[in-house]
Amino acid sequence: MNMNQSLDTASTTAKRSVKIHPLAAVDSRAELDYGVVVGPGAVVGPEVKIGADTSIGPNAVLEGRLILGARNKVFPGACLGLEPQDLKYRGASTEVVIGNENTIRECVTINRATYEGERTIIGDRNLLMAYCHLGHNCDLGSRIVMSNGIQVAGHVVIEDRAVIGGCLGIHQFVHIGRLAMVGGMTRVDRDVPPYSLVEGHPGRLRGLNKVGLRRSSLDAQQEGELRQLQEIWTLLFKSDYVIAKSLEIALQQELMPAAQHLCKFVSASIQKGRRGPMPFNS
Repeated sequence: MNMNQSLDTASTTAKRSVKIHPLAAVDSRAELDYGVVVGPGAVVGPEVKIGADTSIGPNAVLEGRLILGARNKVFPGACLGLEPQDLKYRGASTEVVIGNENTIRECVTINRATYEGERTIIGDRNLLMAYCHLGHNCDLGSRIVMSNGIQVAGHVVIEDRAVIGGCLGIHQFVHIGRLAMVGGMTRVDRDVPPYSLVEGHPGRLRGLNKVGLRRSSLDAQQEGELRQLQEIWTLLFKSDYVIAKSLEIALQQELMPAAQHLCKFVSASIQKGRRGPMPFNS
């Protein structure tokens, strides 16, 4: 390596070194990868691990066993990894695991799980807008958009690419399917099937999320799959059969991946022993 190369390497390393504001409180045992930036007033606890090129905004609090991946943006006032708001919690050393390239806006709260060995999990490339709360043991996929002021109770599962409108609550143990769209101020107290539009108080199915499907992989090249999905969705939620019978009829035919995922979701929702997925209401 010649002198110029050495200088370039040193310059790059300096640019990507960890930058901690003098007014931040970062425990010496925390693990910060290269390029991490910690703003003034932020608090980073001893068991926190932060991936490369992640920025932590002013007055954010990162505590507990928290793993935060690379290239995340945590905005001011967010609180990640704190104890769950669960009366059953007895101090177990549980975790929050967050993937890469997430945007976590102002005052978002993400609580760790309740019992030993459990996790609260968030995938990659999600947008959690200001004042969202994720309760203990939630499991979020990737590329989810959550608007402002969404309150998510414990043990909620949200699949990839769901879009959820603002100022609403999601009941504990609810499962929201892939590419579902939930309208703002909806009361979400039952499972939301994949690819569906949901709106109302209480929430009700309104139809397929056709705009979301059009923007996804189910475009014109998969027109047959999209047509089958519409047929199966109509059979399950708009026919005169009870949903268990509709599911039985649907499973008698050869299903493509989207319709297969929908049927699997509905079957699991029924078997949970609660009220099953949301009903249809035009």
